[in-house]
Amino acid sequence: MPRGAGVRAVLAAAAATRRPVAAAAATARSAPAAAAAPWRSRGHPAVVAAARAHVVRSFASSRLEALRGRLAEDGAAPLATFRAAAEGASSAPSSTTLAQREMAARLDAMLPTVRAAKPLTDSFGREHTYLRISLTERCNLRCRYCMPAEGVTLSEASHLLTSEEIVRLAALFVQAGVTKIRLTGGEPLVRRDAIDICAQLAALPGLQGLGITTNGLVLSRRLPRLRAAGVTGLNISLDTLDAKKFAALTRRQGFERVLKSIDDAVAEGIPSVKVNVVVMKGVNEEEVGDFVEMTRTKPVDVRFIEYMPFGENAWTDARFYSYADMLHDVVDRFSVDEVERLTDDAHDTSKGYRLRGAAGRFGFITSMSEHFCGGCNRLRLTADGHIKVCLFGTEEVSLRDAMRAGASDAQLLDIVGAAVGKKHFKLGGNADMYEIASGDNRPMILIGG
Repeated sequence: MPRGAGVRAVLAAAAATRRPVAAAAATARSAPAAAAAPWRSRGHPAVVAAARAHVVRSFASSRLEALRGRLAEDGAAPLATFRAAAEGASSAPSSTTLAQREMAARLDAMLPTVRAAKPLTDSFGREHTYLRISLTERCNLRCRYCMPAEGVTLSEASHLLTSEEIVRLAALFVQAGVTKIRLTGGEPLVRRDAIDICAQLAALPGLQGLGITTNGLVLSRRLPRLRAAGVTGLNISLDTLDAKKFAALTRRQGFERVLKSIDDAVAEGIPSVKVNVVVMKGVNEEEVGDFVEMTRTKPVDVRFIEYMPFGENAWTDARFYSYADMLHDVVDRFSVDEVERLTDDAHDTSKGYRLRGAAGRFGFITSMSEHFCGGCNRLRLTADGHIKVCLFGTEEVSLRDAMRAGASDAQLLDIVGAAVGKKHFKLGGNADMYEIASGDNRPMILIGG
């Protein structure tokens, strides 16, 4: 492929998105349906495909749940009874029998075993192999996109998961198919037993990766112990390369310590070191190029994150800066031939890029402008023990309460399976970032970053 070809294709596709988000949204809302979709007609292939997908999703979300429950109660082989009924339905019209057979085949592919054996597969066939566990709601920073200036009401200590409860739940998830765990917060490293928890989790048979998302303030002096405990990845949050702006964004000091933690993590030999940058219009969008420049000499992965709405973080689309805007800024500064588009994994949340010859790479997490829900493999466990199947959803189920009421491991997995089975296809059931903003989700610090 010619140099810059991949980037040019992305820029061409994104060109129309460069107008202000608010104006684009207003246009979309006011435009007549026919004008917004002139192809709408009963026989158009796009309509047929959309209708077919809707039928499959509707069937999966309601009928499949009932079927799962019946199979779990009966202990039957996966869909054998349903398939046999479809094959033997000779008295039914041929078209009906064919439809039954086709649906049986679809269900067989989606549900190869009963729910008890596949608790981490949702109704859309997505297998969840990545668990994010919040160790604490406490933090030593007060980032503006994470919490309001006055802070948030924290849970009582007795309501938070103990280290034993965290390890028990993590072990269950790993036994069910999770291969990667990331510890978040709050700031996970302010929890005194964080490193001990890391060591216990890293020892779980079947776990392939253990990461931590941290603000870096107290990271440097803990690095040797973290590496010895089995930590394989660090995501360090840093939204600006300006010390004064850092203090304004975080409402705290510590800029130099965070910069040092990045260099120290690389020097310590942590296999994966990433820098998370939340980009906000009118705040730090002019620094995107400076962060990309950092990757020339530092073997880190800088990830630019679109500003997302959460409870009490004062989100507004006036502060929203899209992936397309950021990519244009990068190309304007460097050149389309110098920027290389990378191949992403099916479950990557970041669209990867690299400056040719650079030591590191950079990418864009496009949750708002181009969601990646179709490949989602993530689940979340909050510090107070609730399973959250989507970052943007408000539905939660307390595994803590079930554990403390004496639930067995099998019962806990059944609760997990029920929660995963009700996961929405995208954005927690919301249409877009405006609907997310109007919802009643937790502040990010209480979810786990």
